[in-house]
Amino acid sequence: MQNLIEIYIQEVTRRLPEKNRSDIALELRSTIEDMLPDEYNEEDVKAALEKLGNPVALAGGYRDQPMHLIGPRYYDLYISLLKMILPIAAIVSFISMVSSYFIQYNGDENIVNIIVTLTTKGIITLLEVGVQVFFWLTIVFAVIERTDKSKETDPLTNSMTKWTAEDLKAVTYIPKKKAISKSEVFGSFIWIAIWVSFYFNADHLVGIYENKGSGLEFVQPVFHQDVLIGYWPIVVAVIVLEVALAFYKYVKGQWTNRLAILNLIVEAAATIVLFILFIDPNLFQTEFFDYMANIFSYSSTQLQFLFISITFLVVLVYAVISIIDGFRKARIK
Repeated sequence: MQNLIEIYIQEVTRRLPEKNRSDIALELRSTIEDMLPDEYNEEDVKAALEKLGNPVALAGGYRDQPMHLIGPRYYDLYISLLKMILPIAAIVSFISMVSSYFIQYNGDENIVNIIVTLTTKGIITLLEVGVQVFFWLTIVFAVIERTDKSKETDPLTNSMTKWTAEDLKAVTYIPKKKAISKSEVFGSFIWIAIWVSFYFNADHLVGIYENKGSGLEFVQPVFHQDVLIGYWPIVVAVIVLEVALAFYKYVKGQWTNRLAILNLIVEAAATIVLFILFIDPNLFQTEFFDYMANIFSYSSTQLQFLFISITFLVVLVYAVISIIDGFRKARIK
């Protein structure tokens, strides 16, 4: 019976700082003895020890430190920051990875290998960034949790203050059909990274591929790269507008009239720039349409007209749908 008491005290004190163990052991032994009757048996000892509770929990009470990595006081704030920082870090890292890849690209790889390489590197990059953000943010909040000397247990708000009903005034109600998901914003950034990379490397990526036995081989580009590069100022302007729109979507989290107007400006600008590009007679490689004319029963001139017409029509229809959808969602109450 006495052995049970000593083991219990040992289980408590071994989890405490060395300098406090003796005093707490004496205090705990005295407490247990006071809880026992004069003529006690093993069942009485077990009942007393069970009343004191799990030695791990009791040790945590003596240490006056949390027995969790991140407790309820900081958990919601921790999750909110994780949801905010993680997508931004992932987007920046992914765009940097894609840009770095195409800066070093020498034109030797075919489109299949490029897609596989970018997909693999993208997954690895996102995993690495996710682990790093999760690790360091968790460390920061774990330190804050253990250095907080206040006895408050109520969860903190994002402004690091105690919640009051007044805080509800700062929260905007967002109907589900009006909300902009984080995945939508992330997809926008991914699309920007992809089309920009293809635009500035079009002579190696956009065109005709042939199966040469050892795999697909790029044989004929669609565009003259020097002509595309010549329009870089207006293309960069569109890139800036699209990035600004994506960030604004992320910040607002819902469709508004201002966001719908900005979306209209971006879609209109992108469509106009595409129109300017397509009316340039030097943009397309004539060899591309000559090659296609040998496959289809059309002349190279007819194929070029069809290519321009269909591409521009698809972009125009998408732009109109996007603009209408933006204003429609902005009107939802």
